[in-house]
Amino acid sequence: MSTKSRTRSKTRLSRALGIALTPKAAKYLEKRPYAPGEHGRTKRKQDSDYAVRLREKQRLRAQYGIREKQLRNTFNEARRTEGLTGENLVELLEMRLDALILRAGFARSTSQARQLVVHRHILVDGQLVDRPSFRVKPGQLIHVKAKSEGTEPFQVAAAGAHADVLPPLPSYLEVDLSTLQARLVRRPKRAEVPVTCEVQLVVEYYAAR
Repeated sequence: MSTKSRTRSKTRLSRALGIALTPKAAKYLEKRPYAPGEHGRTKRKQDSDYAVRLREKQRLRAQYGIREKQLRNTFNEARRTEGLTGENLVELLEMRLDALILRAGFARSTSQARQLVVHRHILVDGQLVDRPSFRVKPGQLIHVKAKSEGTEPFQVAAAGAHADVLPPLPSYLEVDLSTLQARLVRRPKRAEVPVTCEVQLVVEYYAAR
């Protein structure tokens, strides 16, 4: 799929779910705050409970850019973990390496964050990690490989160029953009995580299946 096609796809999905998945999609949503298609402007009929839960699950999945199997596996882990399942789910997803790279400002979007990991630019505590789903532990240091620091994407990030499209830095991360380093200081709390999702509806979706 070409870059233009991916951009159109993300924009269309953003409009369908009512959330901006990329900076470009955010601009489209400002101009067209309704779903795509010929009926996008018209008021929808009342959605069923199932449709509402499904949509909320899709919103969460889209914001982290993960497959259904990955979300379900994380949900099962969250259910086994002490505490509220919905909150656990978001907190576990937020500790993914690609999610933290985005929050730290090393990337402009989830897809770019994933590419940086897959293309072997990222280290965790000095060890190369090429799995976007890698679970970062509190205290671990995320940093850019020395040979990659001088490349354009990281120079742009180091200059703070993504600040205009990203949420404020959450308090569970310590970041030094000038050295392209970020540390997860503690486990995120759901209330601090900048994702749009009614997590209880996601829990209800999986509980009913």
